[in-house]
Amino acid sequence: MNQIDELVFFHQIEAPCHLAILAQSIGLKTRIVSKSSELFDGLLSNSFCFIAQKGEALDNKGIPLIASRLASHCPVALHQVEPNTLEVESALLLGIKGVLYSNQGMDSLMSGITNMVEGELYFDRQLISQVFSRLVRKLDSANDTLQDSAVMMQMLTSRERTIISLVSSGARNKEIAHRLCISEHTVKAHISSIFRKTQSRNRVELLRWAQSYQSQLELCS
Repeated sequence: MNQIDELVFFHQIEAPCHLAILAQSIGLKTRIVSKSSELFDGLLSNSFCFIAQKGEALDNKGIPLIASRLASHCPVALHQVEPNTLEVESALLLGIKGVLYSNQGMDSLMSGITNMVEGELYFDRQLISQVFSRLVRKLDSANDTLQDSAVMMQMLTSRERTIISLVSSGARNKEIAHRLCISEHTVKAHISSIFRKTQSRNRVELLRWAQSYQSQLELCS
C-alpha cells in the first residue's frame, strides 16, 4: 500500500457506515466523520477520504460539493453513489480516485477499496481509456499548434515582425512607411508576405494572430 495512514469516511446519514465496517474487516484503520469542519481539521498527511454521495449537497454533475473542495488536499473517492446520478467522467477529471455504487456487492466494494488504497483508479476501464485518449489527442494538438507557431516565427523576417508590431499599435501603411523610411509600396509588399506567412486574410485576422503570439513576437524582436 502507498503509505495510507487511515481511511476517513464522511458520512452524515444517521445509519451505520457499512463501507467503513468493511474496511475495518480487512485490517484498515478507519475514522468516520459527520461534520465538514472535523473532516478538514483532522486530516493526516496520508489520509484517504471516502465521501458519500447520498445526503450531500451536489453540483450539477452529481458530485458532492465537499469532494470538489477536498480533492486538492488528499485522495478522494465517492461511495453510496446511486446509479445514473453522477457524471463519472467529470468526477475522474476532477481528480476523484474512484466511484463505489450503492448497488455493488461486498466483493466488488472490497476490491475497490483495496485497489484505490494501493494507488489505482477505480473506474470502468473503457471510461479511463476514452478519457486518457482524448487528453492525449488534446496534448498532441497543442504541441502541433506550438510547432506551427514556431515555424511561423522562423519564417517572419525581423522587418516583418516590426511591421506586425506597428500594425498592432494601429499604424497605417503611410505611417509605417514614414517610421521605417521605406515606400508605401514596400510596406504593402511586406504586409502581403505577412498575411501569407501567418495565414491571415486581412488586418483583423492579423491582429488576432498577433495577440495570440504576442509573447513570442516580443522574444523574437
